[in-house]
Amino acid sequence: MRFRDRTDAGRQLGALLTGYREESPLVLGLPRGGVPVAYQVARTLDAPLDVWVVRKVGAPGQPELGVGAVAEGGALFLDGGMLHSLGLSETEVMQTAEREASEVAVRIGRFRGAHPAPALEGRTVILVDDGVATGGTMRAAIRALRERRPKQLILAVPVGALESLESLRGEVDDLVCAHPAELMRSVGEFYDDFSQTSDAEVRELLAGAREQRQMGEQLDLEAAMDAADNWWV
Repeated sequence: MRFRDRTDAGRQLGALLTGYREESPLVLGLPRGGVPVAYQVARTLDAPLDVWVVRKVGAPGQPELGVGAVAEGGALFLDGGMLHSLGLSETEVMQTAEREASEVAVRIGRFRGAHPAPALEGRTVILVDDGVATGGTMRAAIRALRERRPKQLILAVPVGALESLESLRGEVDDLVCAHPAELMRSVGEFYDDFSQTSDAEVRELLAGAREQRQMGEQLDLEAAMDAADNWWV
């Protein structure tokens, strides 16, 4: 299975999640690439959209080599196996982790602006990304979200490495993946267009989703008022 782009992936993923529409879920996208996918899921489910910010923790001197992740809310995940194979201790990567935690705070402000973090306790939360390869960043996000006590937490991705998905399944209440892949070199190989999502695009999608929700709520209110007026006729 291939996807034309993240919009196509989000529409296909949303079709698999329609059973959650009656739960009035909150959809959270991992920025940046997860947000265009999550936007389509939120549209399909008529659900609010927000972000949950996660940053990869790179190995000292090898920033592209992820050894863990830190998420909004302070959750830190370090890959013990990766650290062992590189001959690193947790102490040696903590400076990098602290720096990435600071960047998480910066990005929260960049993406949400003056809007507060969403209330999660007692809600059905659907966490969305454009794919799962190793699962490190997703694991940090899940652990941070669990601390907010959602009613249920659903992980939803268009594509994911089968082994990583299975390792994450026990940490969520449900896992929905359009294409579990036995062989995966990278998430991008399953997309025709996997161009980078910009910060500006993330902000635009979040603003657009908020505007659509406000318009929908206004229309619902007007319909309710019309119904009440007609009842008295």
